[in-house]
Amino acid sequence: MFCAVFFVLSAVATAAPANFDSAKTIASRIYAPEKQEFYCGCAIRWQSGKGIPDLKGCGYQIRKNGPRANRIEWEHVMPAQQFGSPLACWKQGGREQCGKTDVLFKQMEADLFNLKPAIGEVNGDRAHYRFAMLPAQAPQYGSCEVKVDFKSRLVEPRAEIRGDIARIHFYMADKYQIPLARAQQQLFMAWHQQDPVDETERKLQQRIAQQMGHANDFVTGKKVWQLNYKASGFGLTKAKETALTAALVSGQVVGNKRSKLYHLSHCSGYRQVSERNQQWFDTEQQALNAGFKRAGNCSAEASIGAED
Repeated sequence: MFCAVFFVLSAVATAAPANFDSAKTIASRIYAPEKQEFYCGCAIRWQSGKGIPDLKGCGYQIRKNGPRANRIEWEHVMPAQQFGSPLACWKQGGREQCGKTDVLFKQMEADLFNLKPAIGEVNGDRAHYRFAMLPAQAPQYGSCEVKVDFKSRLVEPRAEIRGDIARIHFYMADKYQIPLARAQQQLFMAWHQQDPVDETERKLQQRIAQQMGHANDFVTGKKVWQLNYKASGFGLTKAKETALTAALVSGQVVGNKRSKLYHLSHCSGYRQVSERNQQWFDTEQQALNAGFKRAGNCSAEASIGAED
């Protein structure tokens, strides 16, 4: 019985998307039964995995970008910049660089709990602006209630999804230890109370959990966010495991920036280099060219199956 249960859980866990492109494909299947866009509540017609919003039916008025307004895009509720900018890859080349090289960023970017179908124009206007409550202003998108303050770089969502947004931020902050400012925490805690989990959010959570291999516990109620909540960081451990597995499969070489020694994948020191001191190379020659030397306890002829 244990083996059978373990197999099922393992199969579910491996269904989590490996990158943003695969996440979008899976998300289109998850959200197809709902047929509703996130920010404005417009009906969606799905055609070959592509979403087309019914702008006329929901009273949406195009603000500026007609082509993007007429298509559904996949919105990161917690913006990619918020979870990506602290990473070294972002400083080296922004989102594109992180998407190519960073295992943790790929995992965060593809996290299905953080993706929502949005009218492309609203997605573009929202950009990476933070959520907030804004002063009264004239409608920008007809009957769509989302407000964007381009000068202050802030966005106010419609009341019906504020709790959803809060619980997504709690989940991302907890899973990846992403800091939330005190004012942001207070706002989201209020939204969580004002807009509690409804049946639609609960059903979506269940479908996404089947793909991700775990739930959003802030939707299920297993976890409750409090001011200065101590994040678990359970997603960071998974990302490290994924990175190490990929390195082992590819035969990458890991160097220790402190000792200037490098280790091959079958050597005892390969798994022992602390994350902050790791420098990865595709080949030994790259490591040598960078001024590293092979560790004394790492023989090139040693068997890959040797004891550590």
